[in-house]
Amino acid sequence: MDLMANTLLSAGASPAMIHSVEEIPEFTPKALGVCINAGTLTPDWLPGMKLAAQVANQSKKPWVLDPVAAGGSSFRLKACLELLALKPSVVRGNGSEILALFKGCVDLNSKGADSVHGSSDAVDAAKSLAQQSGSVVAISGAVDYITDGDRVVCVHNGVPMLQKITASGCSVTALIAAFVAVDPSHAVEATASALAIFGVASEVGMDMARGPASLRTLLIDSLYGLDEATALGRVRINRL
Repeated sequence: MDLMANTLLSAGASPAMIHSVEEIPEFTPKALGVCINAGTLTPDWLPGMKLAAQVANQSKKPWVLDPVAAGGSSFRLKACLELLALKPSVVRGNGSEILALFKGCVDLNSKGADSVHGSSDAVDAAKSLAQQSGSVVAISGAVDYITDGDRVVCVHNGVPMLQKITASGCSVTALIAAFVAVDPSHAVEATASALAIFGVASEVGMDMARGPASLRTLLIDSLYGLDEATALGRVRINRL
């Protein structure tokens, strides 16, 4: 939560971390977008996650699902599939998470939040999942892929060391929610832009980093200080 909140703040967004079922009906309609993250999933938190999705839908606010380690356990997979059925605007996961949602079964080789599949391995599954769910589906990896079931957009920004920073994937999902909140009618473009900007910030930070801990801090600093010229000069997005 700390890295997600600081990522949003550094990008100019205003985050609020809400879990209580009692608060969600009043708080969610005030938000321009909602991010639902399954990382610290418990039976006590799941009703609040579902309610937040329902209230976001009723309020016509975009919401983004991060199905963290969806294939890691039966409980986690069932919860993520139930959230997916509530029609998120965007789903962002790594290759293994997207494949688990598409197949609807636990992955016996799962390593939790760590992907055992490359992002390119899940492109066809992501297209099918987008067509079935109506959501834009994004796969993070060495190359990020974003699809609405028809178009496939590729983002070629980022650094491998992001894999060594806990919640880097969660943070880019939060950034996607902020971008989609600004332009909900262009969810593919907003998602690709968020992934690219986050990747550029990591590249700028990596120029000065000595390891994962310093990159974590420099990522936030770089995102905060990113200017238009640097972004336009370094963003690498194309269609597949």
